[in-house]
Amino acid sequence: MIDLRSDTVTTPSKLMQKAMAEAEVGDDVYGEDPTVNLLQEYCADLFGKERALYVPSGTMANQVSLNAHTQPGDEVICDYGSHIFNYECGSPGILSGVQLHPLHGDHGIPEVGQIREAIRPDNVHQPTTKVIALENTHNRAGGIVFPLERIREIASLAEEYGLVMHLDGARLMNAVIATDTEVQEYTRYFDSVTLCFSKGLGAPVGSIVAGSEEFIRGAHRYRKVYGGGMRQAGIIAAGALYAIRNNVERLQEDHENAKALAEGIADLPGIGIETEWVHTNIVIFDVTSDSMQAAELCDQLRERGVSMLPFSRTRVRAVTNLLVSEKDIEYTIRQFQEVLEV
Repeated sequence: MIDLRSDTVTTPSKLMQKAMAEAEVGDDVYGEDPTVNLLQEYCADLFGKERALYVPSGTMANQVSLNAHTQPGDEVICDYGSHIFNYECGSPGILSGVQLHPLHGDHGIPEVGQIREAIRPDNVHQPTTKVIALENTHNRAGGIVFPLERIREIASLAEEYGLVMHLDGARLMNAVIATDTEVQEYTRYFDSVTLCFSKGLGAPVGSIVAGSEEFIRGAHRYRKVYGGGMRQAGIIAAGALYAIRNNVERLQEDHENAKALAEGIADLPGIGIETEWVHTNIVIFDVTSDSMQAAELCDQLRERGVSMLPFSRTRVRAVTNLLVSEKDIEYTIRQFQEVLEV
């Protein structure tokens, strides 16, 4: 099966498994797991931050960050399509007592003026704006790269109003590779940064949160509150460390395969896609045929050995990953042609 449902479906390589099997471990709740400590130090240095914290998931990474930055009754500005608004089960309200203020950005990229208008005045009747949360790359927008110049403009606005900047950087390294930009050129504008190891980087478990020493102290406490304190976590942290050291440059292969897929299906009847917005490893396209919905197309492709994710009644998401080769993409395009009877 060619699995394009997500880049989370990958399994560890033999070398990653070896690194995990040989990992030196200790009790991370006591701060005594040397492999976890090494991963955290490596990522803090990579992002240009004082400290970092290893957590079980991307959702936890975002939520301990928001909790550490806010007080109940605060508000977080984000994009309407963002992960924290759509895929984290209402966690900000449940865990932090804050509400989200989603904006309809253009392909997931809000205008600076939109954000300025969303910042609450100092008024006892309204919540307090505290955080601006951006997502790079943006999942629901098709893996697009958040423009660095726009980030700078938003960061300047945040400084003007004394707001915190948070980056959901689950796929940040995809943006780094796609734009040939140093990672700190992105991270320098944010008070907190997350990165997921179990997506394009191919590790089995975990995400990292990075920021100031004071911020990480708060995030560490909330990780414990949420039940995210792990004991001999070096076994899985070793997979994450291998991934960030060895699997970044190869993300370019995923990007090339995604672009090839998008271009290969763009002219097929019943398919609508803007290929210029395929920046990284995510391809989102519309099923425009009146006789077929997204789920039906996915069912027929799966019968032919290709698995994708219906993203809505009319949209499909395909995500290239380290288990998908150039030949797999060629095969996938042929299956599209057969299903659509081209």
